[in-house]
Amino acid sequence: MTEMLETLLQACIAFLKIGAFSFGGGYAVVAFIQREVVEGHGWITPENFVNVVAIAEMTPGPIAVNSSTFVGYNLAGILGGIVCSASTLAIPFALALIVAIYFSKFKDNIYLKNALSGIRPAVIGLIAASCLSVGKISFSGWESVIFFLVALVMVWKAKINPILALITCGVLGAVLYGWVFPMLGI
Repeated sequence: MTEMLETLLQACIAFLKIGAFSFGGGYAVVAFIQREVVEGHGWITPENFVNVVAIAEMTPGPIAVNSSTFVGYNLAGILGGIVCSASTLAIPFALALIVAIYFSKFKDNIYLKNALSGIRPAVIGLIAASCLSVGKISFSGWESVIFFLVALVMVWKAKINPILALITCGVLGAVLYGWVFPMLGI
């Protein structure tokens, strides 16, 4: 019991950090979450992390919160899911509340504008780092490149909803890995 509470406290601190420093949200935070839960603490494997990101993307809500709920639940059941989710949300909630109260007073402040001008491109770098980090795990063979290209073309060029791209690749994966490849002996 004590070991579980210690792990839950570590998870709480980890997700407080993730929530506090996940500027840009979404994919910008994926590399940070991976560093904490996979590399830092070993709570989940790299392969499971990719699955967590995929599930977090498909479910409603922010990726960071969905990921923290999954990791927390795996560590300590329902209580772990609730604690990790709340930890992820605590600092951003407080910051958003403060910004909502004071932003109108400082929206024309040159220092704030300059800071935001520096943060925006950094968020693109964080997203790129997340893509590379997840890509190293996800690209396991030529077939994974095909799934990547199918999703890329569907979302970027054909402007199809990302959820439809995920469903399409999921169905293709089930057919290829579950039926075609075994039939061909691959």
